[in-house]
Amino acid sequence: MIRWLIVVFIALILFSGLRPWLEKLGLGRLPGDFRFRLFGREWFVPFASSVVLSLLAMALMKLL
Repeated sequence: MIRWLIVVFIALILFSGLRPWLEKLGLGRLPGDFRFRLFGREWFVPFASSVVLSLLAMALMKLL
């Protein structure tokens, strides 16, 4: 259980850092991508973008 909590926390930090790059690609503006301010910092939770990226990765792996 604690491992999943750590993975989710690291993913949040990673997506927050990659947010400007992801927005240039159009990801992060999909319905289901959430932004909120907490403790003076803007957090970015890209649920829908994560699903799209996972589907693209799965399709790429099936092709290879």
